[in-house]
Amino acid sequence: MAVPPRVREALAMLVTFTSSTSGEIMMFAPIARQLLEILGKECSARGVITTEQLPEAIRRLRQAVREAAAPPAAEAAASAPADDDEAAEGQHVGLAQRAHPLIELLEWTREREGFILWQAAKDF
Repeated sequence: MAVPPRVREALAMLVTFTSSTSGEIMMFAPIARQLLEILGKECSARGVITTEQLPEAIRRLRQAVREAAAPPAAEAAASAPADDDEAAEGQHVGLAQRAHPLIELLEWTREREGFILWQAAKDF
């Protein structure tokens, strides 16, 4: 049975991060790109975060999350919703929520002195 084009496109957009010691997580390519760019990694179809690189990778992601969570006061006041209905409609998934699974995987892997591989259908 042939794979429908929409399913093929969705699968091509996924990136799998696999720990040598802990497990794996999957995310869409645009999010994986954002996180890998924070780490200074190229968004190739395959890559690695070595045992030696894990502490720096964790530090960089945590720093990016902290910086994203603290907008300037003027910007925060200007973007504050007027009421609860508007607040519910305007919610979005921030960097902290997107980075947390990868940070957890990196930490678990570091504790066991492993490494992380990522794989996608193509460069992204």
